Amino acid sequence: MAAQFLRISPKGSKFLPRRITSGANLCLHPRGIYSSLLLSQKNVLLNKGTRNFQCASFSTELRCRGEKNPIYHSRQFSVKGSSGNKLSDLNPQGNFPKYKDTEYFGYKPNVFTGKEEQKNKVIDCLRNERKSIPDESIEDEVYRFYDHLCLDDYYFQMEPMELIAEHIEIIYAAKVAARASHAREELNIHVKNENEDSAIYMDSAPVTQMELDKSHEIEQSISKRYLDNPNDDAPSFRIESFTSTANIDRASTENSNISTFLVNKCNFVDPSDNLSSNQKIPKIACVSDKTFLEKASEHTIQTYQNIMDTVLTRFGPAVGVFKHQQRSEIRLVIGYRRGSIMRFYPSISNLLRYYGLSSFRTYIEQFSNGVTIICYNFKSDSFKNTASSASIEELFGQITKEASLLYCMPHTDIDSMFTSSKLSIQEVAYAHCVRVFCEHVMNKLGSEYTSLSAILDHSNHLHVEILDTIKRRLSVLAFTRTKIHDTIVQYPHLVRMMFDQFYLQHSIGTGSTPRLHRAKTVSSVSLDPQSLVELPNEKLVETIQKTCVNDDDATIMEMFVKFNSHLLKTNFFLTTKVALSFRFDPSFLDQAQFKDPLYAMIMSVGNEFRGFHLRFRDVARGGIRLIKSANTEALNLNARGLFDENYNLANTQKLKNKDIPEGGAKGVILLNSKYQDKPALAFQKYIDSIIDLLIPNEQEKIVDKCGKQEILFMGPDENTAELVNWATIHARNRKAPWWKSFFTGKSPNMGGIPHDKYGMTSLSVRRYVEGIYRKLNLDPTKLSKIQTGGPDGDLGSNEIKLSNENYIAVIDGSGVLYDPAGLNKSELLRLANERNMIDHFDASKLSKEGYKVLVRDNNVKLPNGEVVNNGTTFRNTAHLRYKADVFVPCGGRPGAININNVDQLLNENGKPKIKFLVEGANLFVTQDAKTVLEKAGVVVIRDASANKGGVTSSSLEVLASLSFDDASFIENMCVHDGKEPEFYREYVNELKEIIQKNADLEFECLWENHKKQKLTFTSLSSKLSEMIVKLDNEIYNYEKLWSNKSFREFIIAKAIPKTLQRKIGIDQVIERVPDAYLRAIFSKYLASRFVYRYATTGDPFAFFDFISNELVKIDT
Repeated sequence: MAAQFLRISPKGSKFLPRRITSGANLCLHPRGIYSSLLLSQKNVLLNKGTRNFQCASFSTELRCRGEKNPIYHSRQFSVKGSSGNKLSDLNPQGNFPKYKDTEYFGYKPNVFTGKEEQKNKVIDCLRNERKSIPDESIEDEVYRFYDHLCLDDYYFQMEPMELIAEHIEIIYAAKVAARASHAREELNIHVKNENEDSAIYMDSAPVTQMELDKSHEIEQSISKRYLDNPNDDAPSFRIESFTSTANIDRASTENSNISTFLVNKCNFVDPSDNLSSNQKIPKIACVSDKTFLEKASEHTIQTYQNIMDTVLTRFGPAVGVFKHQQRSEIRLVIGYRRGSIMRFYPSISNLLRYYGLSSFRTYIEQFSNGVTIICYNFKSDSFKNTASSASIEELFGQITKEASLLYCMPHTDIDSMFTSSKLSIQEVAYAHCVRVFCEHVMNKLGSEYTSLSAILDHSNHLHVEILDTIKRRLSVLAFTRTKIHDTIVQYPHLVRMMFDQFYLQHSIGTGSTPRLHRAKTVSSVSLDPQSLVELPNEKLVETIQKTCVNDDDATIMEMFVKFNSHLLKTNFFLTTKVALSFRFDPSFLDQAQFKDPLYAMIMSVGNEFRGFHLRFRDVARGGIRLIKSANTEALNLNARGLFDENYNLANTQKLKNKDIPEGGAKGVILLNSKYQDKPALAFQKYIDSIIDLLIPNEQEKIVDKCGKQEILFMGPDENTAELVNWATIHARNRKAPWWKSFFTGKSPNMGGIPHDKYGMTSLSVRRYVEGIYRKLNLDPTKLSKIQTGGPDGDLGSNEIKLSNENYIAVIDGSGVLYDPAGLNKSELLRLANERNMIDHFDASKLSKEGYKVLVRDNNVKLPNGEVVNNGTTFRNTAHLRYKADVFVPCGGRPGAININNVDQLLNENGKPKIKFLVEGANLFVTQDAKTVLEKAGVVVIRDASANKGGVTSSSLEVLASLSFDDASFIENMCVHDGKEPEFYREYVNELKEIIQKNADLEFECLWENHKKQKLTFTSLSSKLSEMIVKLDNEIYNYEKLWSNKSFREFIIAKAIPKTLQRKIGIDQVIERVPDAYLRAIFSKYLASRFVYRYATTGDPFAFFDFISNELVKIDT
């Protein structure tokens, strides 16, 4: 039989000879499906060694013996729970094996030999016992129930006769009710019978009308109750659903269908086999449910094995389409890791309903190794109601790609626009991402705020306080999340218009010319994609302003124009994605809110999170911070300040990075409300989505308006320190050439230099603390001290180890520890060595006036009689209550001391409670609060100066990673079996010396300029940083200075650690390190050394003299 595909036309369905557009890539538009690549062409590509995909897509046709192997695409990922300490690749599992044509394409029919006898007993029961159905209708009702509902014999074999009779009665009653209301197509059948180990649901479903179909509610309930349980020890279930393919009532319309769902607890062959403990790819027979093995055909077991192999060697879902030519049957098989996504099953089912597809049988199998596989089965009759006039192959190509999109975000707040067919799934996802964009980057302050800011005196802290309060209120009240959501929902036609522009600019293979279809309620007319025209922004804005009913609506919808026009690249149209990422030109940001211009902005949106990555320079580095929220109120607060926090952290990093080549950068990830227990998953999806933008995709090339390759350098920050090893391995598995330098903070056996072990950050902080003591001739043993950030943290533990002051208070995540007589230093050292919080402090070692109040405590009476009602509230403000000589914040949230609470650090006479504050924690004190403290006489050293030791260590770790080749890197930078290579040990020691030298250079410069210019330390710190950053940019772009080869190499040699030069050679370093990075080394070294030496002079020829002196040194 010749190969045929069912094609859909306005007149109905018919079989036509197979035609496939030659050589065209499958391209996505929500209202259209683009020609798919021939399977033979795909095989050629695969055999040429193209990079494996992440969201695996399978395609094969079951025909006859000798058929070619089906192909699949998958992207390689490390197996969950693998060691994480070895830099080993996971090999792909190879192509699918050849399939022979078998009698059973999917599952073996379960034959219940007693079915006829049972049927007669049910008839007798209904006629003689229950008597609820007229005698003349009983046999017809029973016949239709047994033969038209497509139920598996397993149902009849397992369910008691009385329950079967009851289900028949329910269906009959629904028919009578429908006839009485003259709405025969609207049968109202809802059966739910849930037990501990099993459940059955029945529902009358107009399967081709999404707006009337209620079966998705059952699917959501099943997903929540049986598929999405986050606990590893929760029971697993297998689900079978059956949809009747014939009318269950001869008097009813064609929509009188019933869907039946059977749920049963799994009985695994080996229940102990799980994903976290088994690093090998298991044989499916060892991890399956026993019933599945009995019912599944050989073809199904083999198919599921290959799907499982792919799932376990990558991150996202594996999607396969399989065809049985002779039976006109198609199977859609989707596999994924349990717990990696929630509500995936109902989302995929909604997608199928959107296209008018009804699966006559659906199977969901869960395996003991943590894999879930969903299988939808379709007959040719299913395609008569499809929403598209495309071929079946194109339709399932579209569904395969949109399954990946749903994996990224199976649920959004505007899903109703999809279920009502006002927007397609891609338009919904696009609108959701623009809404997130609006929430964080819209100018919410307005011109009035800018004018007021210009009038007020920023040196007056009362004015600053008023301005800050107005800013916070405006940011909350102006354009709320609800307002943005409601506006988007109000104008779906504008969303479609803007998505068309987004699609034209960024879709893959936009030269394809197959048909497009719009959402069904808008238009059923097929469209030619070439009829879509890219419109100028002015025309789009004009249309928006004419359409919107008020200025606020127009302002929100115009953000779609900004989103599209400033977007440089996105992974939205890739098949291979687990979260959506967008790289923007950030020049649209309002300068009144964001004074210093950003170089680049990336937004990442996933099911579990939203996040940003901001940088102020092409070559830039900063940590990735993951933010958790204790409750809804905290989440809303964190969300409102997310972008501002990211910007401020990156800006601080820019100033802190004054001594190193990389400019300032920072990333933030905010967990969504229901996923506070999924930090690792959110981090992994965030990182993977950003990698999508950094490395070329050989299979699907994204539209790249940046015009050049970009490299990011990242590091650990709050809640991500334990995840950087994964990021390093993942970058290597994705074939990123810069995997060694991608993340700092990785474990020593992966080439990392841990800050906590060697105290890199603390060395710098401590240098400033001791510098103050040295300049003022103070004995630290006689000084009292407060510290936030406890002995469990990097900076907190090392500060305790290095210091010799008298601690009176330590505040950390667990609570407050206070003793005016001095905390027991031996006990603090014990906690620091063990890296435990202060809740482990032995309270018996406190004096009578001392106390320990934990966040979980309530109604605690302190020694002075004060009652603490809430431990968390007490902890959050404890840093403002104590009087001490020295305060060193080593941890805590940004803005813990701000213009609204800084007065609490002053007594009634305006005198400060503290004398010296060295800010180890980033942004712990806002600048306006620092100004208040300095005016009161406190010596304040800001974070950008004090804690730069960590960034220096990380930068030199990056340099070593870039300088070594892979083999030499593993030999010299990776600790093996706890033994440090000789080079590693020497390099770490030199790094410590460099950190202390850089701290001394800046401290001396600050102290001398403070004496001469009478400026505050924080203003001087900012001034020095700004001078270095400005001069650095000028030198970086001054071609004449860089083009002097002998001078260039002389400066680079001075800047690069001598240990590295001795090991590799300066010529080899220069050859291997990217030119942009070398240029950054050159410019930053010259800029920082000049400013530290000549900051006090106003001589315009000082820089000329400085360069001349350096040139002279070349000759000598």
